[in-house]
Amino acid sequence: MRVLETRFDVVVVGGGPAGLAFSLALAGSSLRVAIVERQPLAALTDPIDDGREIALTHRSRATLERLGAWARIDPASVSPMLEARVLNGTSTFALSFASDGRADRLGQLVANRRIRRALYQGVAEAPNLRVIAGASVVDIAADAAGATVTLGDGRRLGARLLVAADARLSTTRERLGIGAQVLRPDQSLLVARVAHPRDHGNAATEWFGHGQSIAMLPLVGRRSSAVLTMTTAEITRIAALPAAALGAELTRRYEGRLGAMTVEEGPHVYPLVVSYAHHFAATRAGLIGDAAVGMHPVTAHGFNLGLQGATALAALVGDAARRDGDIGGSILLRRDEAAHRLATGPLYAATNAIVGLYMQEGPVARLARFATLRAGARLPFVRRAVADLLMQR
Repeated sequence: MRVLETRFDVVVVGGGPAGLAFSLALAGSSLRVAIVERQPLAALTDPIDDGREIALTHRSRATLERLGAWARIDPASVSPMLEARVLNGTSTFALSFASDGRADRLGQLVANRRIRRALYQGVAEAPNLRVIAGASVVDIAADAAGATVTLGDGRRLGARLLVAADARLSTTRERLGIGAQVLRPDQSLLVARVAHPRDHGNAATEWFGHGQSIAMLPLVGRRSSAVLTMTTAEITRIAALPAAALGAELTRRYEGRLGAMTVEEGPHVYPLVVSYAHHFAATRAGLIGDAAVGMHPVTAHGFNLGLQGATALAALVGDAARRDGDIGGSILLRRDEAAHRLATGPLYAATNAIVGLYMQEGPVARLARFATLRAGARLPFVRRAVADLLMQR
């Protein structure tokens, strides 16, 4: 029996924030877009609380406003971030970054599930966007004429452009024949939402201790998102603790700076994987989000870079459609790749260098960390540059 092929202009594999944002940026255009997501529809309409809080830059907030997603997020759930501090080891010195009066905040923290839900709601209302949920991709073929995506149930989707937006270990990227630098340190992240008696002052803290790093992200009220990074074995042990014991463990590791912590939600554990695709484009295909770049979470810029990369590609595609141009042509895709590499390559390399320095435990590394923080404090232009990077106004 012949399997009929459904034709679209664009097929997006992956219904995460990057895939949804890319698609929503094309809402109202003349293009027919299909979003293929392996999770059931309920995971998009009402995402589970995965514990992750996203540090949105000013630029990312503006992007969500343009997409109409920001208006769908309850303002009471948005936590302003006024300051960011970096601590090293047993030193009491903290390198601090603030907005310096150029804005009312460095950024804002919003739960990942709220952003995903807001983006999906916009997608669901757009007549030219179609979500195909609960579907797995089993094959991809692409040539100069177009791309064909075969689903697990036998359906085939044809398109002029295929966009991979699935994951850091992207199977779509692999099927397109694109390799990637993939780093898998023996580390995992534990994320938990905690309450505490002391005020955090809306300051985010990243503390590189010996054998661990712990971040405290300020939430509304006297609450924080605790992010602990350690060896996978140690994180597994800590995650198995009862809630009261976990709160005590986090309190001890943070040296009681915010008082005794009580776990409100979590823990969630995420194995640490860092990736950078060798190419962001192939024949009739482009990569966005984690499929292109999977940043180390220490700089909190992975989501922001993914959002900007997704909407940048959508802008090129939308412009080509208005001109009756080729939305999946090699010139367009290589242009997008060059711009996205320029935006992500230096930050990716710098982040990995920071992680390499601050996660080492030798005496030379400890001295270098201390010297780096002191130098940053004494050089105003360095602090301002870092603040601009954090804010991305």
